[in-house]
Amino acid sequence: MTSEPTAPAERVYRSGTAVAGGVLMLGLAAWLGGDAMIRGEGSTPLVAAAALLLAVPLVVAFTLRPAVLAGEDRLRVRNPFRTVELPWASVATVRSGYSSEVLADGATYQLWAIPVSLRERKKANRHNERISSGRPPGGLLGMGRVEDISTERQAPSDEAIGELRELARQRADRTGSVSVRWAYEILGPAAAGALALLVALLAG
Repeated sequence: MTSEPTAPAERVYRSGTAVAGGVLMLGLAAWLGGDAMIRGEGSTPLVAAAALLLAVPLVVAFTLRPAVLAGEDRLRVRNPFRTVELPWASVATVRSGYSSEVLADGATYQLWAIPVSLRERKKANRHNERISSGRPPGGLLGMGRVEDISTERQAPSDEAIGELRELARQRADRTGSVSVRWAYEILGPAAAGALALLVALLAG
């Protein structure tokens, strides 16, 4: 989980793992699809082109697009298929259980950009238990580094949620209206790709 400072009044949260995976998948799709379009015979180039038109927007939607932007006046949640803008005054709470969520105006919105890792949470809990019990570190970390048990830890997702919860508390006087916008720049090409793929398959 990364928090990217963009401007003094705004923080951007997104999953570095998802971004890296998305770039890898796009590269693989371009390689395989491009090869099929150039070397393929018959209807293969058309099928490959249609498949790319469908796949690329979906990969972007689920990997590169998700972000949570904490601005001075509002929280902007960019999920795969829609963007939700929430003035801080409308935010009831931000929480993290099996998924990350924000509750605002009686509705619940998922935070795709802040995935929950139960493994990281368990590691942080074990570390904190060692601190409270005074037990020595569990051993060496990578490259021969000794584990630091002097301070408590949080899983990256829990740390991000804590920061957002504190921002919501500090900026609770920022009023405004909640807005939801569908990501037609994703939905349009994906729908066109699905239709083109269906036509190409039927024609082939």
